[in-house]
Amino acid sequence: MKSLKILVVLTLLLVVSAFAFTQIDSFESGYEVGDVATDFKLKDVSGKYVSLSDFEEAKGFIVVFTCNTCPFAIANEDRILALDKQFKSEGYPVIAINPNNPEVQPGDSFEAMQERALEKGFTFPYLFDEGQEIYPQYGATKTPHVYILQKDQGQLIVKYTGAIDDSARDASTATKHFVQDAVQALLNGEPVTPNSTKAIGCSIKV
Repeated sequence: MKSLKILVVLTLLLVVSAFAFTQIDSFESGYEVGDVATDFKLKDVSGKYVSLSDFEEAKGFIVVFTCNTCPFAIANEDRILALDKQFKSEGYPVIAINPNNPEVQPGDSFEAMQERALEKGFTFPYLFDEGQEIYPQYGATKTPHVYILQKDQGQLIVKYTGAIDDSARDASTATKHFVQDAVQALLNGEPVTPNSTKAIGCSIKV
């Protein structure tokens, strides 16, 4: 009888472990180029909830996981604003999402987001991933981390993932403008090359 109980416990442990590893694998992989991204509904700094489906006229989106406190994210804020200014009217608006846990990083609280958006004059939605449910779906690991989505027959297809350009800190030294070139290629009906780069920034605070 005792042996049977031990066997049952061991079996349960194996099941739980297998589930945990599956969750970790799913978390680490996230979306790859060509995958279909799901929509979300997150609170904007205005207090309203925003979904990608709200943008009926958009051809796609520049989704940027960013925050208030990371030096890399701060160094890219003007570049994110410039991307929104350049491509919003072309059908590719910026959607910024703060994935950090404010209990771990108090400077990334919702109130701090509101202050930062006002201070910088953000022209795009700045959304709070409350509960940290969206960034794992995408597979974002850094701030900033960009995903370009294109609408295709009612679906959101991932066309690019990675960095904004090849200069994580200083925009003036950038020689390759990955996101800008990727969106322009999509607008021209051309393939995106490269369609994936390594995001450089601070790790997401969980």
